[in-house]
This record gives sequence, structure tokens and C-alpha cells, in this order.
Amino acid sequence: MNDADGQEDSLQHIPVLYQEVLEGLNIRPGRERGARRYIDATVGLGGHARGILEGSAPDGRLLALDADPAALALAREYLSDFAQRVTWACGRHTELASLARRHGFDPVDGILMDLGVSSLQLDDPSRGFSFQVEGPLDMRMSDEGLTAEQVVNTRDEQELARVIYEYGEERHARRIARAICAHRPLHTTTELADVVAAAVRRASGGQRERIHPATRTFQALRIVVNDELASLEAALPQAVELLAPGGRLVVIAFHSLEDRIVKQFMRRESRDCICPPRLPMCVCEHRATIKELTRKPIRPTEQEVACNPRSRSARLRVAERVLDSTTH
Repeated sequence: MNDADGQEDSLQHIPVLYQEVLEGLNIRPGRERGARRYIDATVGLGGHARGILEGSAPDGRLLALDADPAALALAREYLSDFAQRVTWACGRHTELASLARRHGFDPVDGILMDLGVSSLQLDDPSRGFSFQVEGPLDMRMSDEGLTAEQVVNTRDEQELARVIYEYGEERHARRIARAICAHRPLHTTTELADVVAAAVRRASGGQRERIHPATRTFQALRIVVNDELASLEAALPQAVELLAPGGRLVVIAFHSLEDRIVKQFMRRESRDCICPPRLPMCVCEHRATIKELTRKPIRPTEQEVACNPRSRSARLRVAERVLDSTTH
């Protein structure tokens, strides 16, 4: 998966932080109670999944999930050599636990959540994720829900400004929202990108930015269209519930909003008490369910970024399930 500001290069899919993911998941074959089981919750084009299957050979099993039917079809072809060990399911992160249990993946030894947008989606103009080529303002990762075109053309100026500021962390959000409303209706990615770029350049006095001026606005719209942050918040506790003791959760985030949610979740769930510091004694009865293995996120090396610029904003965090009274 890749972030919204990684749209500058049309590259062949390269799994981000590949070795770090496999090490984080602690991939290995066999165990006393049978074959190891893993979940790739955003299988994309199957790059990480292949590494999981190779590392867990000869009998490791994988549940490959994705909300995008097109990605599943391509990944199925790419992983055809492992057909007997892969179970396929189309669904969102919010359905993680129900899909896993339906297919017999409970408990599991590892779960990978690779957030953001895949190369497949970025490089297909018809999906509307990229501001570099003209396409419809869609941005949906599945075939359901509102499109970006509907959001852009129906939300009022104040709401658009809020969305762009909160989810895009864009300091020129008000000017951008005003410009969007003045130029509606907008139907294509390039129309929107041109309007946003002009607004940002006026606001910044023509000063060039490190990234394309439309990057943050496109990120914000994509997050809203796919309800990404709420989906992540719902999926993280489901993932922990599915892990066997010693099982690993690996999450790759591509912007600070996602990474903050993952970091706060892992910090909270690795503590035996989450009471406010002012309380003289614990009253929450909260018990740690995981052990945080990465106090700071793992970032791609300079060499990886040089080979794959889309990896540059990736942040990887790892947690391990601990034994408690609720463990399977």
C-alpha cells in the first residue's frame, strides 16, 4: 500500500518494508498444534502475502482479505502457486473478526494491516485516486458508498474546510474549500487538482511546496470516502482478539493520522492500567492484551526510498499478544 502523496511515480508494485514485515510477523513453519495461520488484511497485489506463504511453508495457511475485488483477482493469479494454502475473502477492515471466524482463522499467529492505497489503485485512472492523470472523482476502494465527486459537490464550504483540515492536515483548507465551492460542479481528478493547486499557490504567494499542492486534499477526500480512520479504530481490537498468545500484529501506516491511532492503541493495550494519573489507585480493571515491540515506528531505509519513492512515508509498528484471562 502507499500514501496519497506517493502518486508522482508510476511504478511496478514493490512491497513496502518487505523484510521488516516478515520479521515483525515472526514468520516460521509449523507448530505443535498444527499449521500456522496468518491474515493479510489488505492483500493488495500479494507482495507481502507471498513472503508470508514462503516463510511458513510447507503447511502455513493465509487468509487473504481486501475490499477491492480487482486487487483480489490479481493477487489470486500472482499467488496461484500457493492456491491450496490461501483462503480468499472480499471485505473491509471492519469485518476482520467475522470474516476470520467464518473461514476458520481464529486464533491466528500473525496479522498484517497494510493501510492506504495500493499501486493498482493509484495507477488506474478510472479509480480517481491520482491527481496526475485525468479520471473520475471516485476514490472508493470498493464499489460501495459515496464517491469523492459526491462529497466535493454536495458538502457545504464549512464542512469541506473541516474535512480538508482534519484529514489532510492542510493549513490552507478554508481557501481550498472556498475555491472548490466557487468552481463546482467538479467531475474529474484533474479539474479538482487544478482548483486546489491554484488556491494553495495564491495562499502561499506562489512558493513551491515539497509535494504537489493537491496531495493533502486528495488524502482527506480518500479518508472520508472510505471512512478509513473509523475502520482502523474498529479493526485494531478485532485483530488483537484473533491473535493466539505470542501472535504478532504488524501495521503499516502512511500518514500521521493513521500512525497516531495505531500508536495510541498499542500504548493503551500494552498497559495494565489506563486510569488518569491523578487517581490514587487503579479502578479501571484494564489488563494488557499486547506487548508493544516498537516504541518508535520502523521507517524505510534510504535505499528502499530510492528504489521505491512511494515507501517514503511508511511507518511500521509491531505488537505481540500476551496471555491473559480472555485469551483463547
